[in-house]
Amino acid sequence: MQNRGVAAHLSHTLALRVTYNNAKPLPRGRPALPTRGGQQAQRSTHTPPPPRRSTDPRAPRTQTFDKDIGKRWTVSEWKDADSTGKWVHTPGEWFVESAKKEAHGMQASEDMKFHSISAPLDKKASTTDGTLVVQFTVKHEKKDYAFCGGGYIKLLPGKVDAKAFGGDTPYSIMFGPDLCGYDVSRIHLIFEHNGENLLKEDEIKLDYADKDEFTHLYTLVLEKDGSYEVFLDQDSKAQGNIVDGWAFPDKEIKDPEVSKPEDWVDTKKIPDPEAVKPDGYDDIPAEIPDPEAEQPEDWDAEEDGEWEPPMIDNPDYKGEWKAPMIDNPDYKGPWEHPLIPNKDYAPETYAKYKDLTTVGFELWTVNGGSIFDNILVTDDKKYADKMAEKTWKKIKGEEGSGEKEAKEAWKKENEPEEEEPEEDEDDDDEDDDDEEEHDEL
Repeated sequence: MQNRGVAAHLSHTLALRVTYNNAKPLPRGRPALPTRGGQQAQRSTHTPPPPRRSTDPRAPRTQTFDKDIGKRWTVSEWKDADSTGKWVHTPGEWFVESAKKEAHGMQASEDMKFHSISAPLDKKASTTDGTLVVQFTVKHEKKDYAFCGGGYIKLLPGKVDAKAFGGDTPYSIMFGPDLCGYDVSRIHLIFEHNGENLLKEDEIKLDYADKDEFTHLYTLVLEKDGSYEVFLDQDSKAQGNIVDGWAFPDKEIKDPEVSKPEDWVDTKKIPDPEAVKPDGYDDIPAEIPDPEAEQPEDWDAEEDGEWEPPMIDNPDYKGEWKAPMIDNPDYKGPWEHPLIPNKDYAPETYAKYKDLTTVGFELWTVNGGSIFDNILVTDDKKYADKMAEKTWKKIKGEEGSGEKEAKEAWKKENEPEEEEPEEDEDDDDEDDDDEEEHDEL
């Protein structure tokens, strides 16, 4: 269900952007006309010819969904109504007042629900032609010690049925935070390869300070040569090459036609066959009476029985006898499985997607309240940094303390119990204002 006011009130920071080749975003709306003698000048009725489309493949292409994002995003119906959570457009319960517009985002609002929503790209994105940058912000507003919820975005290929978008829908890349209690705290980065979703073999761990209720910026940079880097709040968290961190086919594999010979000896040490157990070795007890123990003076043999000293470990006891180990004269060293070229090795295909058409969030939220915003798909890391300055940095406030101060102010204002105000003629207007800040998508 889409609220009638959503499209009009969605802020530009929620706009899904896809940019290429250092392109700048299109202007939002038309500029005001100058005035002449106190009257606004009239716009020309002349319709200019459409701009010529450049045939240069390097020509910039820009996409921005500022005006139609309320229609652009489609809430999935892959689960029944009782299992499907509501997406709402809101800045949250607390935010930096000067960045209210930028703080508005899509919130997965309900606990123990499936939240799935997606939007198409105007232009297909690709990892085959150059750099791919994926960036977005997440605010886990309800985060506490027991919080459990994902915050990852998916990039999907080909034609996508938005109404059926769910857990079984094929995707190419999944990227973003995954938090659950104390045990799970990582940044997911998953690539699809030949129908299999490959998780990163060593997790990108989140530090304790990274797991709070404030807005964080997640950025993935994937280069054409397979090198990658993951950033959290513009700080590098992981980097390398995808051939080393995921289970893509290796260059060589063990020869399946060869196995270790049955007579191969790889035991380096053996018991000395000439060693003999000393006489009387088995007669040495493991414990002996403590020779330094003394009978207590108040010991009564008639009542307590005959006194016996406590037992202690026998220092002469050496355990079960075993022959000493010597070098094995038949030792041939470790057997190495011979390697052969892997016919499936094709690094030029690893994480290469030329038909990325859709972005989406498909989440099971144990704890609702997470807000997603500032979604950007581009080929320019510098442009992504520039957008972060205009959005995430503004949301964080001065020296990153803005949200913390806003939360404290909100708590002071909302924690005391207040009497409900009497209804008056302005109630309808106040309700309208609330809808603008907390619209259902």
